[in-house]
Amino acid sequence: MNPVYAALGTTIFETMSARARASGAINLGQGFPDGEGCVPVVRAAADALVTRSNQYPPMAGLAELRQAVAAHYARHQQLDLSPEEVIVTSGATEAIAASFAALIAPGDEVILIQPLYDAYLPLVQRAGGVARLARLEPGSWRLTRAALEEAAGPCTRLIVVNNPANPAGAMLSREELADLAAFCVERDLIAVCDEVWEHVVYDGARHTPLMAMPGMRERTVKIGSAGKIFALTGWKVGWMCAAPPIVAGLARAHQFLTFSTAPNLQWAVAAGLEMQDDWIAESVAGFQRARNRLEGGLAAGGYHVLPSAATWFLSVDLKASGIALDDMAFCERLIEEAGVAAIPVSAFYAQAPVTNLVRLCFAKADDVLDAAIERMDAARSAFVR
Repeated sequence: MNPVYAALGTTIFETMSARARASGAINLGQGFPDGEGCVPVVRAAADALVTRSNQYPPMAGLAELRQAVAAHYARHQQLDLSPEEVIVTSGATEAIAASFAALIAPGDEVILIQPLYDAYLPLVQRAGGVARLARLEPGSWRLTRAALEEAAGPCTRLIVVNNPANPAGAMLSREELADLAAFCVERDLIAVCDEVWEHVVYDGARHTPLMAMPGMRERTVKIGSAGKIFALTGWKVGWMCAAPPIVAGLARAHQFLTFSTAPNLQWAVAAGLEMQDDWIAESVAGFQRARNRLEGGLAAGGYHVLPSAATWFLSVDLKASGIALDDMAFCERLIEEAGVAAIPVSAFYAQAPVTNLVRLCFAKADDVLDAAIERMDAARSAFVR
């Protein structure tokens, strides 16, 4: 077995979800929403399954979806992508894997920003890359030029940017994006931008893609996810966008991973990107209400909740809440004693983890959130002893 994978266990997300299923606990751990997702898109997929082709679609994706992605980004983010600069993938994680396989040569250094999605590090290592770790400080979650410079090395070729960020629930400011773009241009780096949460932003904010910053159009891989946009996480439909010299390599890597993605889902996502802007806005408003509900309920019970500007997640600061347990111990006791599953934020670190934060998913029905709040409120007195 490849040593990169031999050293890995089951992800904390699968572990906590399995325990929640087995015990009947409320699962605020793994990030998936309650509900049906975007019903018109689901119906379009069902219709395409019986009325359209179920044979291999083109390797790069159906022309309709590639055009829809390009048009969607022109409308929402003022990007000038052509359909030929879009490759459809079986989820955003496949897009990340294909990007690393195409762009990392053995020995290349890759900057990863902690806290980070747990797939980044093993995929970088599997491609032969060497991870260089930068860090966001909890609470402010700001990306500084000093942190970037400290992480960069003589062989740095790529930087991986998750914006909006999971689990931080933070968005890079225009100033941070400008600094990051200048850093990439000065060092001749390619930025692989995991922007799957680009539509799930709150309080009137709008996502700005790094690709739109000066000097970044030709050196950015932009990755998106229909699962996040339409609240259909099980579909695993994503895409990667880049200028022609880069996208050609991405396509060659993709063809030897999954090659193609279910055609009925592609037709449905294309229709959704073209016609469901109102649904997307309404769903974000609903997630914001859910965020406020969980945040307010936990705060009323004495938990210190960090701000969440995006994603489906918020974090509780255990230390500031008067709880002396570390995040893993807290999550173990929370599921055993309160019947609520959460995720220790230390799972998002490859080195020197933060151990006083736990992540909760608020993309749930009101009654589920209320029950979780009630259980966590009742259990808090035991945690602060």
